[in-house]
Amino acid sequence: MHARISSPADQSTGNTVLRVRQHKEWGQILTGWETRNRYSIEDQEGQPVLFAGETGTGLGAVLLRHFLKNKRPFTIEIRDPEGGLVLTVKRPWRFWLSRAEVTDGTGQQIGAIQQRWAFFKRRFTVEDQLGRPAAEIEGPFFKPWTFEVHHRGGPIGWIRKRWSGLLKEAFTQADNFSLELAPTIDDQLRPLCLAATFLVDFVYFERR
Repeated sequence: MHARISSPADQSTGNTVLRVRQHKEWGQILTGWETRNRYSIEDQEGQPVLFAGETGTGLGAVLLRHFLKNKRPFTIEIRDPEGGLVLTVKRPWRFWLSRAEVTDGTGQQIGAIQQRWAFFKRRFTVEDQLGRPAAEIEGPFFKPWTFEVHHRGGPIGWIRKRWSGLLKEAFTQADNFSLELAPTIDDQLRPLCLAATFLVDFVYFERR
């Protein structure tokens, strides 16, 4: 069964809106030493509906995070408030054009996010479980904090980095995002768009 990602709709648009908030630890803030990324995924009212965290312990994982920084391979687990596994987002190491494989709570492959090369655009393809293109994600050149999700030629969602406040932006480098999805979006695309938010964060906003 595919993971279903939903939250209360924005009353002004009817769209599903989730907020992804990254939480930094003071050790990383003060020393610059990379620790595992942690996120809360909240509804419109700011109530946590899911939690996400980067896995991997031991010296090897620490060194990868410290030296490879935003280019490091990662595995992020997304869990519900009871601790149940909902999604796993796994990014293998690649020198160029990142990719993230997405599995549901049972370990079944549900799709992938593949970065594409393009002139003056930031572009990803959302693939279904058979590797077929299911949607495109594009970041317009003049809107560096906005990524549009397109399906069959029309927009069905947006991933936007949100301003975190002067002190937080300057000292913690924690990234906040909003994920807005049209009510007509295919349920199979919802978890993949959430997974894409984490890849977008690492590729374009994670500290280098």
